[in-house]
Amino acid sequence: MAATLTSFFKRAPSKSSSSEFDTAPEGQLFEKTKPEEDGDECLHDCESCTIKYPNKFSIDEKEKLYGHVKGWQTHLLVATGKTDWVRDVEDEKGSVMQAIGKTSAPENGRLMLSASNIPVPHHSTDPYAEPTRCLLLPSFTWIDNVSPSNVPELISHINAAPTNTSKLASSAPNGSSHPNGASTNGSLPADQTTDADAPLSTSVPVSLPADSPFDTKLCQYDALILMCSQRTRDARCGQSAPLLKRELERHLRPLGLYRDTQDTRPGGVGIYFISHVGGHKFSANVMVYRKAGMGIKRVTGGGNGVMVEKGGAGVSGGSEDDGGAGQCIWLARVRPEDCENIVRYTVLRGKVVKPESQLRGGFDRERGLVSW
Repeated sequence: MAATLTSFFKRAPSKSSSSEFDTAPEGQLFEKTKPEEDGDECLHDCESCTIKYPNKFSIDEKEKLYGHVKGWQTHLLVATGKTDWVRDVEDEKGSVMQAIGKTSAPENGRLMLSASNIPVPHHSTDPYAEPTRCLLLPSFTWIDNVSPSNVPELISHINAAPTNTSKLASSAPNGSSHPNGASTNGSLPADQTTDADAPLSTSVPVSLPADSPFDTKLCQYDALILMCSQRTRDARCGQSAPLLKRELERHLRPLGLYRDTQDTRPGGVGIYFISHVGGHKFSANVMVYRKAGMGIKRVTGGGNGVMVEKGGAGVSGGSEDDGGAGQCIWLARVRPEDCENIVRYTVLRGKVVKPESQLRGGFDRERGLVSW
């Protein structure tokens, strides 16, 4: 068993303090949809959804969700090409995850480590036989040529990377116009404003030394949807993830926003399965990372006037601001009938439809807010 307190977090004292960020009280981290602004659709689950969970799919519907996820500073997705793993992914023999579990933790705060179904960049039947690639968040950076032997260099790269509590150059003071076009009704009260004059940092990839073993490039997506699929931890995760992916894809395709694993067009939304993130009794867990500076323009989509992000395919072909993730919205208790509104409001607008029953937490770097 890997010698860590959890299988998905690397613990370390935080070098970069998050004191410039405020812990948002419940109801104030992300804006809730409002019928008068967003239309009556935000009040209703998808009526055309035909995908259903198994009859015996039972979860905890009563326990309080918000504010109980442990804070994290960076999130590393390791490509394995698989959708299930041994119970603790740091026990996957010969893997990058195992090497990270045996290496000193990053110095810039807690690392969330996830095995993922991102395809490996080789054709070996053993996913760990050759170097793989990783996706580092919140910087939205691909890191290629990662192997167990160069994990110490990988940790050094993570140490220099932006974190979930690195403020963005586009950050707006509380009470001003929100960069993603949302109103500031969900901002903190005046006596809880953030330090808008603090030094700002962007999320572009860190320059690599000439002898670095890695190749890095910005991730092309405007948003990422991550879902736990680890059946070995809980059968419900293995059941729910593929069903939700089908339904999310059904709503993204008409908008020209769905991207499969071979699609390298800029913009759009990538969907990946990841290993256990905690709280499987609240399955399905869905994490939505949205790039900072995602503008909004109205287009006609099937006559319903849905909001589509500037930068989506068929709109302008890539986000105008490659500053990394501005938000991560962590939802739970997600069912297939929720997917239409998750696409319409959460992915595209950064709003939450059912925060009281589905929002676990997350961060908003543009407003300097976290849930922890």
